[in-house]
Amino acid sequence: MRLTPEQAAIIRSAAAEVFGSDARVWLFGSRVDDAKRGGDIDLLVQTTQTQPDALARDSIAMLARLQRALGEQKIDLILDAPVLGAARDIITTAKVTGVLL
Repeated sequence: MRLTPEQAAIIRSAAAEVFGSDARVWLFGSRVDDAKRGGDIDLLVQTTQTQPDALARDSIAMLARLQRALGEQKIDLILDAPVLGAARDIITTAKVTGVLL
């Protein structure tokens, strides 16, 4: 996994602060492969949030926190929440191939 322990802790903390302590976060994509270089930070956040407006606001808040804490980096955030309906293929792939932080 190509995140430092400090970066992983920052991501976990931001998710808990924004989405609640029950939020779970997976790192997936190229950052999971130690043999690769560069790449954006692909994150999946699983939350129990049930309000669509709050979910949108919270995702922006989390991205802003991560940008401030991690610096200018490309961060992709995918959400898995009951209000979004059935799991999409990307969510399944992220959970299977990703690393739970």
